[in-house]
Amino acid sequence: MKLAFAGTPEFARVALQALHEAGHDIALVLTQPDRPAGRGMKPHPSPVKQYALAHGLPLAQPLSLRLDGRHPQEAAQAQEALRQTQADALIVAAYGLILPPWVLTLPRLGCLNIHASLLPRWRGAAPIHRAIEAGDVETGVSIMQMDAGLDTGDVLCMTRTPIGPQETTGQLHDRLATLGAQAMVQALTQLDQLPPQAQPAEGVTYAHKIDKAEAALNWQRPATELARQLRAFDPFPGGTAQLAGTTIKLWSAQALPEQGRVPAGTVLAVHESGIDVATGDGVLRLKELQRPGGKRLPCSEFLRGHRIEPGTVFEAQIGRAHV
Repeated sequence: MKLAFAGTPEFARVALQALHEAGHDIALVLTQPDRPAGRGMKPHPSPVKQYALAHGLPLAQPLSLRLDGRHPQEAAQAQEALRQTQADALIVAAYGLILPPWVLTLPRLGCLNIHASLLPRWRGAAPIHRAIEAGDVETGVSIMQMDAGLDTGDVLCMTRTPIGPQETTGQLHDRLATLGAQAMVQALTQLDQLPPQAQPAEGVTYAHKIDKAEAALNWQRPATELARQLRAFDPFPGGTAQLAGTTIKLWSAQALPEQGRVPAGTVLAVHESGIDVATGDGVLRLKELQRPGGKRLPCSEFLRGHRIEPGTVFEAQIGRAHV
């Protein structure tokens, strides 16, 4: 099948590779413009762009696809490039740009999206993070016929998978990227056997974009929620806590049922396996931490260069609300 593809990060790169290796004719790849990254903040190509260049696939990086937006000339050039491909379908995976109506209707079979949740739960930008943060025990990928709404299109098929009790966003992301790529390859072989199903009106939730301000731990919350927050925000943005004026990043923790009986944020015990901190409900054992400018370290190594005594209190932080 002749396809156009729109995607940007690693999640999308996995899908592009699977479609390419399955023998589909990739007539055009759309990806976001290079973004500054790394210590030098030099323009860095997206994973999708890197794959396209390495395999000689036609590539375009418009700033926008809106013909009536701030970059109409680039949008018009992208429109003409997409029209000339005469692609049967546009496959979309984490592209990052809004698709205007002309894009949705241009390919013969429209636009098919790989979305990393079981729609209609977790529509939006950060479905993997929010599923873990909310304590979901199951998630998956949805292959969707795109329409003008935010992840509101008819669903062609779903693949379900459990969320591991200690699984992080980074780990779940990699699994769902593979599942999504496989699901799309399979769906394209049997489109005539996949009648579109309208999403139910019940069970709709939105996965709002992750903000760095959400990294701050609120010690008044239950330990189980804080442990989930750290798993959800690994690898970005992590968790943060203030101790003696220093911001410490927190990466891994375990919720314990014990009650602290002291103010939330108070260090109860310090040992090589973790730092036990009282919370609003239960105790949070910090197991992996990071000093400013340092590396992620298991607690035993962290304590060798950063002494913390029982009775120390983590300072209160004001963070963004969580799901």
